[in-house]
Amino acid sequence: MVSLQTAGLFAGIGGIELGLDRAGHSTELLCEAWEPAARVLEERFPGVPIHPDVRTLRSLPRSIDLLAAGFPCQDLSQAGLAAGITGTQSGLVGHVFRLIRRRHPTWLLLENVQFMLQLDSGRAMSFLVDELMELRYRWAYRIVDSRFTGVPQRRRRVILLASRSEDPRSVLFGEDAGERPDSDYRGDAYGFYWTEGLRGLGWARDAVPTLKGGSTVGIPSSPGIWLPDAEPGRKLVMPSIEDTEALQGFPRGWTETADEGRRNGPRWKLTGNAVTVGVAQWLGDRLAAPAESSSPSIPHEVGSPWPSAAWGDRSGTFRVEVSEYPRHEPYWHLRDMIDEETARPITNRGIRGFYGRTLAAKLRFDPDFIDDVIEHMEVTDPSESVPA
Repeated sequence: MVSLQTAGLFAGIGGIELGLDRAGHSTELLCEAWEPAARVLEERFPGVPIHPDVRTLRSLPRSIDLLAAGFPCQDLSQAGLAAGITGTQSGLVGHVFRLIRRRHPTWLLLENVQFMLQLDSGRAMSFLVDELMELRYRWAYRIVDSRFTGVPQRRRRVILLASRSEDPRSVLFGEDAGERPDSDYRGDAYGFYWTEGLRGLGWARDAVPTLKGGSTVGIPSSPGIWLPDAEPGRKLVMPSIEDTEALQGFPRGWTETADEGRRNGPRWKLTGNAVTVGVAQWLGDRLAAPAESSSPSIPHEVGSPWPSAAWGDRSGTFRVEVSEYPRHEPYWHLRDMIDEETARPITNRGIRGFYGRTLAAKLRFDPDFIDDVIEHMEVTDPSESVPA
């Protein structure tokens, strides 16, 4: 078995590193600027050096085989600032290329939101590819949905792997299980964004939609969960912070050392911004035991929209027809993963705001769900009338 020594930039709470460690690799260096995240790393990766700022990291240790960077997504996501790859936060990825110009590890791993493929006509991905081509790296990327790892969270992320000496296709495209069948999902819990309602709900059967880091001012943006057969007043709830840690593949309590005793403390942002541990573990498994891909490569026309999976080198760019599900790991049902006793009901004010938005929306809603929304308003504050 191949064991790699890894370094993690923009490490957050160590989702990539924990997953790679579980696959038999070892973390030798971490870099993280946000102090609450650094506290988590210090506790969970004892003895591993933690550099405080990627901008002042002069070089990588010679022993590093893989450099991982889940670089900031605030400027790339639909929920974020959408300033693009040169924005204040996402533009920090330039320091990744500065470091690998000085010392080339065998592998470079980048992770970010799938919206980066569309933002500004794909400019972010074009920037990354151009940098890699200039450095003579062969690269490949694939959108994956975290549900393939078994967690009930629909989280679609771009995983990009590059190397000057190895073939990333054998890692990213060597497995493809196809989309999970409907029979994998139960119908006793549904996830949705209760802070939205006009343009979309993030509706998910037996899963929550993508966990978010929260608003730009640090207010948590926890998804809601509809439990149709729960008692009145407990049918519309929010997962606890420990639930969200589990939904990302971490042990419960992973971020406890960052708890500052505030309801809107940093733990929600830390967990929402993390990389799902199981995704990184799958990558670690594939890096240790690559396999040939049977998926055909089709030439990709420069300037056309970026596909969901592709690879390239100096010979050209090619799209690959693979699903977002490399594997089908045993599935943890949402109802079994959350602790219903600690899950807080959505507040009356919150559900009233959501219901008002549904009245103004052009979306179609499950009538039983809307009935339970109305019931929740009545039960949580019977003195208030329900909006017409």
